[in-house]
Amino acid sequence: MKYEKVHQIYKKYLEIEDVEPTLAYIQYMKFARRAEGIKSARLVFKAARENKHIQFHVFVAAALMEYYCSKEKNIALKIFELGLKRFSDNPEYASSYIEFMSHLNEDNNTRVLFERILSSENLLPEKSTDIWSRFLSFESQVGDLASIVKVEKRRTTTIEKIQAFNEKETALLIDRYKFLGLLPCADNELKAIGYWDLVKHHVLQLPTGSAKQVLSQVTVDDEEKAKRPVFPAPDVDQMLPFKPRAIVAPGAHPVPGGVFPPPPAAAVLLQMLPPPDCFRGPHVMMDKFMDLMMHLKMPDRPVGVQNGKDGDIRLDAGTRLSIEIASGLRKRKVTEVESDDEDTDFNLSAPVNDIYRARQQKKIK
Repeated sequence: MKYEKVHQIYKKYLEIEDVEPTLAYIQYMKFARRAEGIKSARLVFKAARENKHIQFHVFVAAALMEYYCSKEKNIALKIFELGLKRFSDNPEYASSYIEFMSHLNEDNNTRVLFERILSSENLLPEKSTDIWSRFLSFESQVGDLASIVKVEKRRTTTIEKIQAFNEKETALLIDRYKFLGLLPCADNELKAIGYWDLVKHHVLQLPTGSAKQVLSQVTVDDEEKAKRPVFPAPDVDQMLPFKPRAIVAPGAHPVPGGVFPPPPAAAVLLQMLPPPDCFRGPHVMMDKFMDLMMHLKMPDRPVGVQNGKDGDIRLDAGTRLSIEIASGLRKRKVTEVESDDEDTDFNLSAPVNDIYRARQQKKIK
């Protein structure tokens, strides 16, 4: 019964700077209530609030002590509200507060508390998944269908921001119909829709009961797969889908039983080109063309050159002019002629034996 000595031991321990004081303050409050009453426990809680190193557990313990021991519901609510100002970014404290409020059987106040916590900017989306699951469970228990659907849509919008979600909307419907350890689907179906993946990444709340055993077994299987040796595997992202077809379309890659589509770049080009029915000939016989090119004998020196000197090759004036223009030795001179259609005429020197111009001159005469 040496209470004063016990107070000195607790205070001496709490004065150590390197110690984590949360559990010590909780046990100190319990001792003070048992030995000296609730007022002494409140003094210990007052000293604990002034310590900057305590965690949220002190507020939860103090509030539950007031509710269960002294039957003071209002004081317990004030303590929870005081802790919410300090630990608004902690999802565990928010869950403790929500669980206490749900025990009071006050639906409106519980719903308002959910809205306050979830609308707070201090709580990140990846930390609010358990709160959303609790909110949905609460509405499924006491709300109507409209409120359930509303909460589901809001929860989906929040969870979509989490990378582990990866568009697994079907897995979110499980929470509407589960109860304790009872789930509406078989284990293999839950695994197929990605439910256990979301539970492992803490996107969904873990159900109680037999589901925990199933999840532990799934976790063990994943660990065994991780221990297996890794062998080289093909890059499936670069693989083309196989399409079974009886009639092979032009441009496809036929294989027994179907075809493989062309690569994406070639498929875009084929869409831009006209259909093959538009061209009706002449067609090149590629086998004979390749055979001709293989057996073609190329000359050893350029045609028209003999012993390093130009050969005697006579060209008419028109052909020589065309060669000079093509080689860049002469340029075409363009002059503007005033006409209705604004046509252009080229002042080119006509050849001497131009039959067309001779006939035109005879008609003029």
